[in-house]
Amino acid sequence: MDVTTSNRLPILTPEVPITVIRNIAWAIVWDEANGCHAYARDVDVAFSTDGIVWIGGSYPGPFAAEVAGERLMVMPGLINIHSHPTSEPMNKGITDEIRSPNFHHSSLYEFLPVLGPDEEGRRACLDVALAELLLSGCTTVVDYSRPFDGWVDQVAESGIRACFAGSFRSAPWSTPDGHSLNYDWSMEPRGKEDFERAKDVVDQAFAHESHRMSAMMSPAQIDTCTEDLLIAAHDHAVEYELPFQIHAAQSVAEFHEIVRRHGCSPIQWLDRIGVLSDRAIVSHGIFADHHPWLHWTTDDDLEVLAARGATVAHCPTVFMRRGIALQTLGRYLARGINVGIGTDTYPHNMLEELFNAGTVARVVRGSPVDVTTAQVLDAATVNGARALLRDDIGRLAVGCKADLVMVDLSCPSMRPLREPLRTLVYCARERAVRDVYVDGQLVVRDRECLTVDLTNSLERLESAQQRALDRVPQLDWAGRDVDELAPLALDSLPSS
Repeated sequence: MDVTTSNRLPILTPEVPITVIRNIAWAIVWDEANGCHAYARDVDVAFSTDGIVWIGGSYPGPFAAEVAGERLMVMPGLINIHSHPTSEPMNKGITDEIRSPNFHHSSLYEFLPVLGPDEEGRRACLDVALAELLLSGCTTVVDYSRPFDGWVDQVAESGIRACFAGSFRSAPWSTPDGHSLNYDWSMEPRGKEDFERAKDVVDQAFAHESHRMSAMMSPAQIDTCTEDLLIAAHDHAVEYELPFQIHAAQSVAEFHEIVRRHGCSPIQWLDRIGVLSDRAIVSHGIFADHHPWLHWTTDDDLEVLAARGATVAHCPTVFMRRGIALQTLGRYLARGINVGIGTDTYPHNMLEELFNAGTVARVVRGSPVDVTTAQVLDAATVNGARALLRDDIGRLAVGCKADLVMVDLSCPSMRPLREPLRTLVYCARERAVRDVYVDGQLVVRDRECLTVDLTNSLERLESAQQRALDRVPQLDWAGRDVDELAPLALDSLPSS
């Protein structure tokens, strides 16, 4: 491929200095003619805070900074379309190996309600997660959290590009006995208030001075929201040209609850009420009607998702810990469904999610042909951009945002080097990520996050986790402490 055909010289101003990466050994660039990522060898990439201005042979223009690229692979920043960074980092060591047999081992109903962070814990979680994302080559994140004061500013300070998914719902769930679910519909007025607050977050995000912040409409879960609230949220998304995201088809319990209420699958009910559109992102979408755990009588959901142009946010790590998997990533893609990648759980490591997405799909299919590495990369880049209604991120192309990742090809886990993308995903992952730029600004340098004090954030997170663990017996339906709810991996010897 001759990438020089798309070059254009930048219009320089003193306020927009150019950085040029010279003689890049491998670059993953966008091949516009064929609509796909492709390798380019021994090229220059030049960029500024205005975007990418050159990809090709020797860059001839003036520049403010020059980086040697002979031992680098340069690739587009990864796009995470589903995460919970204000809570999930605190669950490390707790929900990595849990059992909830009466809920098909979903962590939603017995674990999530008893492990919530306090305000300081939420802020510590957020800082840790954002640093992890940047260090793993993620440059855009959807933060699916309940809004709080200072949320937009805190995320912006990390330097990441973010889309805020301010969460709201009509009725929180709880279990009184570990096998049945209650929905507290008396909380519906609060859900409406939180919907209004989410609208305010939209305004704050787009008005932020960083110009890296955006937002979407994000009712929490299909089973915790009234039909009116879902329709109102989708209508707002349409009016303001926003994405719309909701957790749906994420558990067996939820599938049967929606069938009980409405007589159809969660996917079909979203379609019936008119909110399954080409701006809709279905978080997880695992328990569609074809899933073997359901033994259902129809096989229509994937066709409906494809026909409506909806996206599925695929988060393999959190589900594989429970013995749950999408059936399968390759099958969804083959049916024409846009699938993006999210982290959803700790660690917030996008390259690890790519590894798990490809590996789990092949295991479930029982064949290596289920999905290719190129398709997994697409899911974490251009598919994610499509879900966010954008075409200026997720690809290295002239005119796109300067969100890019420098992979160190001299890293031991990248050697010997024949195939750099597969070696990165299946062997090296975040260990080989050297530098990261977002919007032309350096946010990771030499494997260190420049924008988050990770050491301090981890200390705050540890304190917050202990405070949360102390509250577990008061919140658990059976009064269990954390050691009963989530035992240690090994027994402890008695004290001497």
